Amino acid sequence: MQLSIALLLVLAQETLSSSVGNIFSLKRLPDPSLLRRGGKNPLDFRRPFSSAFAYHGRKGNHIDGRVKNTYQANAPVSSKIATVPPFDGKEFLIYPTRTARQVSTMTAEDIDGKAIAATIRQEIKQDVEKMVASTGKTPGLAVILVGSRKDSQTYVRMKKRACEEAGIASFGFEFPDDVSQSELLSKVAELNADPAVHGILVQLPLPAHIDESAVTSAVTVEKDVDGLHPLNAASLCSTSTHAGSTKINWKDFCSIPFHIACTPQGCIELLDRSGVELEGKNAVVIGRSNLVGMPVALLLMHRNATVTIVHSRTKDAASVVAQADVIIAAVGRAHMVKKEWLKAGAVVIDVGINSVDDATAKRGYRLVGDVDYAGAKEVVAKITPVPGGVGPMTIAMLLRNTLNSARR
Repeated sequence: MQLSIALLLVLAQETLSSSVGNIFSLKRLPDPSLLRRGGKNPLDFRRPFSSAFAYHGRKGNHIDGRVKNTYQANAPVSSKIATVPPFDGKEFLIYPTRTARQVSTMTAEDIDGKAIAATIRQEIKQDVEKMVASTGKTPGLAVILVGSRKDSQTYVRMKKRACEEAGIASFGFEFPDDVSQSELLSKVAELNADPAVHGILVQLPLPAHIDESAVTSAVTVEKDVDGLHPLNAASLCSTSTHAGSTKINWKDFCSIPFHIACTPQGCIELLDRSGVELEGKNAVVIGRSNLVGMPVALLLMHRNATVTIVHSRTKDAASVVAQADVIIAAVGRAHMVKKEWLKAGAVVIDVGINSVDDATAKRGYRLVGDVDYAGAKEVVAKITPVPGGVGPMTIAMLLRNTLNSARR
């Protein structure tokens, strides 16, 4: 059977011998007709190739003679095309569809947020003990809760328990739903002046009659451990590249002289502690919120990644995401990101927490992320599960911000 296939394969290595063991990248083809043949079975080849070349499979002719005889281009559809065993545990299948996809014999590695957060919390506990022993000062965190939302109450209990485990003093203040804005602002002013309090957190959301921005901005910038104060947000935008500016070590969050929002900080910490190098990588952030999308994009930029933000007005978001080495999804849409969007070997941080109906679950629903986890596991190298990924890191970063505030 005659085959008609055109592929563009791109590798960093220049020669076949030097490229063995390197997994090549299959780029999206501009025309679906370029990947078309009869039958249902995919063409299967299982070895890396050298630098960029084009191949035309008609009658087994090769445009680039260097790759001659690497596989049988005119073999019957029912037979396996590959003549060499898999390498690095990977197999590559070229499907008669718009996108060439990698099929891995192994699933992706989970980035265990629970374990990493537990390690960080233990580190914080040790640092708090050293501070108390050397200075007599105990870091203190005050949390303001308004209303009777069950989820907010749960989050506040978790933060209080985490403080107790780390040796951080916890101060809780609860108000009814109908509390006035002036009463809240009065409490914030009182806490701002209290030397025992090094961090103030206003649990969001607040009731509709309260101006959230006015309340969070009333917290002094030094005690804004949530990183929401306009001055803290603005500090994150400074690249410190002009002459005479103080350089910031963006790899050491404890040395940064201002507070960074907890969830974005946790995302970068997960990448760092999972051995993911960011410099020079293509990073895509899905979502542009002030809480996650914008600050995490700035943090990635400070780590010398090339950053693209995908949002609701992005055209062909799938093709943009497909170019990313690192993806941080924070859009709040269940399973929005499919495995077809993802490049083989990419790293995914899934910030999304969405509930979907599940009759088999005890509560009638289950929590999922913005990324199709099961599908993504077949393609990417590392991914955070939901739950158990980013969530535990947010509280750990809150504790670290409180400790940093006490140190300053």
